[in-house]
Amino acid sequence: MPAKTPSAAPPLSRRKRGSLAYQAGKQAETLAAEFLSRQGYSCLGQRLRTPHGEIDLLMASEDWLLAIEVKQRATLADARQALSHRQGQRLLQAFAFIIETRPDWQRPNNRLDVLVIDGTGNIEQIEDALRLS
Repeated sequence: MPAKTPSAAPPLSRRKRGSLAYQAGKQAETLAAEFLSRQGYSCLGQRLRTPHGEIDLLMASEDWLLAIEVKQRATLADARQALSHRQGQRLLQAFAFIIETRPDWQRPNNRLDVLVIDGTGNIEQIEDALRLS
């Protein structure tokens, strides 16, 4: 009798892929929050929903309020390319909404940063990411 060749694993269901992506996103946001905490920022909120979209992290220091978008991909280069123009516009609108509706979170300075994370946990912070273009 010939040896059986291993068959490919069955494809994951859409629900399972979504669950895995959700867990990976939460883990990436935790890594990002820890990274920024080591820089002196405290977390005011995670996955903040607004009428304009969701902000992954809202971090603050005495002088800065940061809206953080976290992108995780296999490589940092892939993660850098993951933010679309349309998503960037929604993030800016969501951040403006938070600034307008939460005066208790106001700081003298604010900006929207993107933290990109690769598959091994390396992190790169792109400061003021949406004003660079």
